Amino acid sequence: MSVHIGAGMSTEPDPLQAGTSAARAAEAGLGGASADLALVFASGSHLAAPEATLEGVLAVLTPGTLVGCGAGGVLARGRELERGDAVAVWAAALGGGSALPFHATVAGEKPDYEFAGLPSLDRSSGVLMLSDPYSFPTEVALEMFTEDAPAVPVLGGIASARAAADGAALFLDDRVCDRGAVGVALQGVEMLPCVSQGAAPVGREVTITAAEGNVIHELAGRPALETLKLIISALSPREQGLVAGGLLIGLVIDGGKPEYEPGDFLVRGVLGADPESGSLVVGAQVASGQVVRLHARDARSADEDLHEALRLRVAALAGEPPAGAAVFSCNGRGSEMFGIADHDAQAIEAELGAPAAGFFAAGEIGPVGGRSFLHGFTATLAVFPSGA
Repeated sequence: MSVHIGAGMSTEPDPLQAGTSAARAAEAGLGGASADLALVFASGSHLAAPEATLEGVLAVLTPGTLVGCGAGGVLARGRELERGDAVAVWAAALGGGSALPFHATVAGEKPDYEFAGLPSLDRSSGVLMLSDPYSFPTEVALEMFTEDAPAVPVLGGIASARAAADGAALFLDDRVCDRGAVGVALQGVEMLPCVSQGAAPVGREVTITAAEGNVIHELAGRPALETLKLIISALSPREQGLVAGGLLIGLVIDGGKPEYEPGDFLVRGVLGADPESGSLVVGAQVASGQVVRLHARDARSADEDLHEALRLRVAALAGEPPAGAAVFSCNGRGSEMFGIADHDAQAIEAELGAPAAGFFAAGEIGPVGGRSFLHGFTATLAVFPSGA
């Protein structure tokens, strides 16, 4: 059976009407099939009474499962609303597959967290997860997922707006959960990740030769800072300008390839340097033998990276049309990064030619090198083949 996906958006000021309108637009893409899964993202004044929005969506779609969250902005069908009152609805008929909902919570303090409600990934083909930044340690949960089932992709985002009472706004069917994370574990459904980190590689690849924790002591047998300066001195004037605006480092997660492509690097910030020792502090754990490459981010490189990532995903489908995609774009992108409205939404529509909807997240979840990480400034998509 084929997968069918629909997407809709509404800017109606009334929350019930907004949910109803967006759900009707999404329903039109299902080809008469029943919705197995609905994703709902609400922003602005709709977070004062999100239950009304959910009521409207549920009345129209009657989905098997509904999950969603509060958003600083939403996107659907080539449009982005980065602020204000809006609701985006994404609906899928999963063609015989299933979406098993979960609400996860955590007790205790780091490192002694005790999780409740995380799903088993046995027989799962993928996970969609939406979490609250204040009450849920997303990165720790991702490490647990990796230990449990390293081949299962986890995608999603961090809620970027809270309810009127300043609690989390996480949606599960007709309930609004005030803490934790919500999501679904998919079974019998192919979900293909697409992660565009919005950064371009610059300079040459080098290997870490001494490291501890998140500190790189040596690169290519020299103090890391010395090697870094040599690489930067060999860059073009344009690349040097990009690096001056914010230096990033790409870490190869899955090594052993003869050549590395942009999607092989986990991009993280350079947090500091010690001029005396020549060490660099980076925003991830590192190890000797790991290959790294400098990266830089600007609007042009982010645009090129997104289009290329989408084209690679379409090519991987080998002629099979995508049914649609769920989108988790950083709230630091949009017009702030690109200087124009609707950038990511229009790029996705142009390259995939299929219904897509999602939200501007406070952090995006997606795999790099076979492991799922929490990112920033990415456009991350869960692409669903149609099965046609």
